[in-house]
Amino acid sequence: MDTREQLLMPRDEYLKQLIAWHGKHVIKVITGVRRCGKSTLFSLYIRYLKELGVQDRQIISINLEHIEYEHLLDYHALYRHIKELLQLDVQTYVFIDEIQQCKGFEKAVDSLFIKENIDLYITGSNAYLLSGELATFLSGRYVEIRILPLSFREYLEFTHAGKDNPALPFNRYLKHGFFPYIPMLEQQDPIIRTYIEGIYTTILLKDVAQRKAITDVALLERIIKFLGSSIGSPISAKKICDTIISSGRKISVNTVDAYMQALLDSYIFYKVDRYDIKGRSFLKTLGKYYIVDMGLRNHLLMNSGSDIGHQIENIEYLELLRRGYQVSIGKLEDKEVDFVAASQEGLLYVQVSASVLDQATLKRELAPLQAIRDHHPKVLLTLDEIGAGSNHDGIQQKNLLQWLVDSR
Repeated sequence: MDTREQLLMPRDEYLKQLIAWHGKHVIKVITGVRRCGKSTLFSLYIRYLKELGVQDRQIISINLEHIEYEHLLDYHALYRHIKELLQLDVQTYVFIDEIQQCKGFEKAVDSLFIKENIDLYITGSNAYLLSGELATFLSGRYVEIRILPLSFREYLEFTHAGKDNPALPFNRYLKHGFFPYIPMLEQQDPIIRTYIEGIYTTILLKDVAQRKAITDVALLERIIKFLGSSIGSPISAKKICDTIISSGRKISVNTVDAYMQALLDSYIFYKVDRYDIKGRSFLKTLGKYYIVDMGLRNHLLMNSGSDIGHQIENIEYLELLRRGYQVSIGKLEDKEVDFVAASQEGLLYVQVSASVLDQATLKRELAPLQAIRDHHPKVLLTLDEIGAGSNHDGIQQKNLLQWLVDSR
């Protein structure tokens, strides 16, 4: 991790979450797509510990992607190495970055966890981390903190752009994406493209193809591009399979489904299921997929895209995740609500549209929200400049950019 990135890219919201678990006897598991800031979060937290008076000898930090730790990629070696460095008289804080690189890592983690005076923190760039034996070993003994690339609010802070006129930086945010190091590259398009290409290639080969033993990388990329071009649209493995078959390539639905799951596991895409608002049940078919970073999508499709409606829908979905919501697509008979966001406080219904200045468009976007008969809050987010307190019979209309930068 670049030292400048560590110094200039604080992730305060995530740091607060990590601090909240300080001293609790659970494993702290940090997950998220590669290069989203997991290592930086460790560095920020270690600095916090040192400010509390924790000494260097109490901190063990290992990044299993660095060549100097290549000898620790076997769980026996990893366990022995850490055991020899443990302090017996005080608490030892152990940080292991990209732990999925270690074969059998869950056995080392389990053995370390049961030792006295150890506080264990791990990161991973693949959902397999918590879907295999580790989850079985550590059921009820870990907490997961999921990291995403920069929110628009963070992007403004890092680029020192004014919140009063966010339109221009938002266009750059859409074009270049949200990875934390992007603001360091000073809007130099060729450098940014090279940086994003490096991230994409590493994710594709290391976190997807290698981990899932996928040899047909060309087919994998074809599925990635299909999903990237279809964000916000109902998609199924069969639909992708039929499209590929129609071009003369033989493939099974099971293969497509396995490839799609590998992309979900690597945090490149997120699947959102549909929720029957009236029947209060989740539907099994035709979910939607959203990509973790718009810069990655633009790299895949070789342009910035003209489908602004789907792009801002994607950004809104990620923001709802950042704010702690469980998100689904709302279905109400023949109508659809972009997002049903659930939290401990209740439900929030969200509709997203680039513009509703046209009265027919406004009527169309309001209709699904108006059809909902409960009293949970409903909001319509657009890029239109609107006055404060715009209200459509209880449905709040807000400017999307202002909503993104407002305090939670």
